[in-house]
Formats: sequence, C-alpha cells, structure tokens
Amino acid sequence: MFRRTFWFSTGVAAGVWATTKVNRKLKQLTPEHLAVTATNKAIEAGHRLKDRAVGFALDVRDNMAQREAELEEVLGIREDPGATELPAPRRYAAIENDHEPKYPKYIESTVYRNDKNDRNGDH
Repeated sequence: MFRRTFWFSTGVAAGVWATTKVNRKLKQLTPEHLAVTATNKAIEAGHRLKDRAVGFALDVRDNMAQREAELEEVLGIREDPGATELPAPRRYAAIENDHEPKYPKYIESTVYRNDKNDRNGDH
C-alpha cells in the first residue's frame, strides 16, 4: 500500500512540475513577451555600442593630441602652452535633464486582459 501511494504522489508531483514548466515556456513564447525581450536586448546592445564608440573617440582624440605634441617637439614648433589643448565641443544638448537615469528603464512585460473583442477567450 505504501509503495502505491509513494509512486502515485511521485507521479502527481512530476505532472505538476512538468505542467508548470510548460506553461512558463508558453508564456515566454507569446508575441508580446518576445517583443519585450527583443526590445530590451536591442536597448542593451545600443548602449554598449555607444559606450564603445565614445571610448574609441576619446582614445583617438588623446592619441592625436599626443602625436601632435611629439611632432611639434621634433619639428621645433613652439606654441604657447595653452594652445595645445583641444577646442571645446561645439555641440550642445538641446534639452538637458540631469534628473533622469543614464539609461532608460527596461520595458516591463505587458499583461493583456481578456476583453470582449479578444477572440482567444471564446474557446
């Protein structure tokens, strides 16, 4: 008797576990969830690309200034010390908002409720 009860409860637990896993996977494969996931990954990739591009531009600018100083020294060109600095950037942000975080928040998953126009609830 104990053996039957054990295997019955083991089967029930396995069925509940499998059903839960399948339902979670089905929710992850809905078009809304896939769109949110793709959007979040695109946002992350865009931020990484921007950070790398900015870092590369700053490295190029520093190395350019260093190389110019080396060439000026070799060629014997002397300028006043303040003139070797790069000019200030000419572009300014149209709207500056220091209160917002550096990166936008991720898009939250949307949950749609069954409306009267929802045809999936008819079945």
